[in-house]
Amino acid sequence: MPSTHIQAGVVGLIADAGPVAKLVLFVLLAASVFCWAIILMKWRSLKRAIQQNTEFLNIFWHGKNIDEIIEKVGKYGSSPIAAVFQSGVKELKKLSATDAANASERVENIYRALVRTSNAEIAAYEHHVGWLATTASAAPFVGLFGTVWGIMNSFQSIGVTGAANLAVVAPGISEALITTATGIAAAVPAVIAYNHFVGQIKRLSVEMECFTHDFLNIIQRNVLAGRKGH
Repeated sequence: MPSTHIQAGVVGLIADAGPVAKLVLFVLLAASVFCWAIILMKWRSLKRAIQQNTEFLNIFWHGKNIDEIIEKVGKYGSSPIAAVFQSGVKELKKLSATDAANASERVENIYRALVRTSNAEIAAYEHHVGWLATTASAAPFVGLFGTVWGIMNSFQSIGVTGAANLAVVAPGISEALITTATGIAAAVPAVIAYNHFVGQIKRLSVEMECFTHDFLNIIQRNVLAGRKGH
């Protein structure tokens, strides 16, 4: 039963750790739990966004006309590209109701609406992702602080007892190692998840940028020219 002994040993080390080491472990554990909550939330939302983007783009490029797409866009509430499309259509309808603006001004207003929505969508997906980077960079140093503190305790024990045997230094060394291990354990998933999510958010950003230009070209060619469909 080696695993049982190891688990009991780890629990014993944490229970016997000093107040500073316990504080370090608590901070790292809290940061790790928060990171895992962010990881699960972002993984689900980004996966759903990428999937619905693909589905909406299929509808968009194969739709017979813009009215048909407008009827179906409500099914893709998790698609940032669908949100960009809706903002463009909303602005287009407002501008179509008035002749105050010429064609170039209308296109510029629609473009600003598309970009504004794209930026808002990206900001929403980036929300809390920075915490992963913070944990990835800070957790090892927090663990290192616990390591230094544990080694200091070991040297103090040697000074008090006048002996340098294992029984004297082992508690401080164990305290030092467990905080180091906890810091690494908190940092590794955070840095992996951060890099993964940054890549996915970059993908969404590029997709929205491409869609913005494509949609604007369609509006210039067809809608503002008085023709239907694309």
